[in-house]
Amino acid sequence: MNETTQAPPKKRWKDLSPRTRGAIMVAGVIQNSLLVATLVDLRRRPARKIRGDKRLWTVAAFVSWIGPLSYFTYGRKR
Repeated sequence: MNETTQAPPKKRWKDLSPRTRGAIMVAGVIQNSLLVATLVDLRRRPARKIRGDKRLWTVAAFVSWIGPLSYFTYGRKR
């Protein structure tokens, strides 16, 4: 038999619990803060103190959480 499955309806913002909304907002603030901190650090830090090309790290900074965390972990020379 050929059964068609339907995806559950997408939840709207108003359908989420206050706790879930708060968690999403906190995650967004943290992610944007990491992005801004990365971009500011890249702008201020001399190229000789960065592993790799500043332009590539700038692009990588826009990749969710991974880009900024990678930059702060591996991109800066000590």
